[in-house]
Parts: sequence; C-alpha cells; structure tokens
Amino acid sequence: MQVSYHGHSAVQVSTGTKKIIIDPFINGNELSDLEVANLEVDVIILTHGHNDHVGDTVEIAKKNNALVIAPYELAVYIGKNDIKIHPMNIGGAYQFDFGTVKLTQAFHGSSYEEQDGTVVYTGMPSGVLLTVNGQTIYHAGDTALFSDMKMIGERNSIDLAFLPIGDNLTMGPEDAVAAADWLKAKKVVPIHYNTFPAIKQDPVKFTDMLPKDVGVPLKVGEKLEL
Repeated sequence: MQVSYHGHSAVQVSTGTKKIIIDPFINGNELSDLEVANLEVDVIILTHGHNDHVGDTVEIAKKNNALVIAPYELAVYIGKNDIKIHPMNIGGAYQFDFGTVKLTQAFHGSSYEEQDGTVVYTGMPSGVLLTVNGQTIYHAGDTALFSDMKMIGERNSIDLAFLPIGDNLTMGPEDAVAAADWLKAKKVVPIHYNTFPAIKQDPVKFTDMLPKDVGVPLKVGEKLEL
C-alpha cells in the first residue's frame, strides 16, 4: 500500500486495486501539488463538511464516477449533486471491496458554506480508520485531543496516523504528540498546517518530539510505502 500527502489534510492511498483520496482540498489550496483535471481516483473519503476538506469532491467524483464515503448528513448533502455516495456514522464500519472503513469521533465542527454565503450543517465531524490487507491507517480529520484516542490505540494496531498539528482550529503540536503516544501508531505524519497564517507550524519540529523513527514529516507529493 502506498500513501502520499498533498497539502492541508489531503491524503492519497493506493491499495494496489483502488485509488483513494481523503479530504481533497485542491483548488484554492496553494500547497497542493494536484490538478483536479488530471486526478484519477476510485473512492473519496470525507472527514467532515468544512469547505477546506470537501474541497473539489463533486468535480472529482463526477469526472471519475468515484464513490464518496462520508458522515451521513454530509453524504446525503453531497449526493444531491448526482454522485455515488455511501453514508456512514461514527462508530460504524463497512467492508468495501478495497478494505474496511470505520469512522471515529472527532471534536470539531462540520458545516459547508455555499457560494451565496448560506451555511449548511453537515452532521458530526469524524476521523477515519482505513484497513487494507491487515494494515491500518488512521486519518484523524480535524480534531482536538480527546482521551478516547487511548481506546482507539488499544483497539487497533495502527500502522500510520495522520494527525493535525496546526493549532488554533485543531490540536497543536504538543497535543498531537500526546495523541501519537496514546494511539501507539508505528508512523505519524503531520497534517493541517501552513495552509493559512493562523495554522503556521514547523512539521520537523513536531516529528522531532516523537520517539525515534516514528515521525515522518512528508513533503507535499512525497510517498510512503506501507
């Protein structure tokens, strides 16, 4: 399995049979190295409804006839654009042909702002546990530190965790270090930083606070083999 980071919280996963992207914020994201027109994906997974995470989902889904997996209210809302959806809820898991997706809780907000300024509530925010061929990736989404991360770490053998470190809107580096400890992930990649001035952080400084060989400060477009 191959994973890559693409700025903000966008992550791509190639299982060998399917191409998956999580939170595809591309247009409007100055850190992104992707182009929607050239992107080929089979599955889109969304953690919550904020515009900087839903991003270009509709355009990508229509172009690729991709399946969108998202928290229930967000999936239903997005599905009005005549795209394939699979609604889920926190605590629920589903076995897809590429692997298992389970949504975890996240402490954040979730709403989508339309072009006319209308704000639409899109249900509860979530994290994602993606398990493929016995390997598990945890994408925490946007979240504060919360004590049930200990339970997530105890109940799952996490090979790779993507954790937000930006602070201000999510947990910051110090809390993310605690999260990494509780999750017991073999590898940890920082996300959700440097996109906006309010979330400016040094990813290397963060990974240096983790145990040796655990932190991986992936550069935009860089790939990691699992």
